Amino acid sequence: MKIAPVVLSTIAAGAAMPLGAPVADAADPKEMSKDIIAVQIRKQGFECKTPQKAERDRTSGNPDDPIWTLTCENAAYRVHLIPNQAAKVERLPDERKSSEKP
Repeated sequence: MKIAPVVLSTIAAGAAMPLGAPVADAADPKEMSKDIIAVQIRKQGFECKTPQKAERDRTSGNPDDPIWTLTCENAAYRVHLIPNQAAKVERLPDERKSSEKP
């Protein structure tokens, strides 16, 4: 019986890993999303100090065309991510100012 070199290298790589070795946990998708979206809008000239959260707007767009609400320390944005293009970014009204009415 002949074993392909690729199979042998895979077996050797698996054997080299000690049992019980910690496996890296996948990052929380929401945590990754806020940072990735913040980087994207910064590249486009928008200011986002310390991204707080990113929530996907499931009522708008379609599943393959995501729209997110990104909340940063200093502002909130509605971000429409479009593959291979710049995102459509809309700054949302500052809730703190509207809630501080006399």
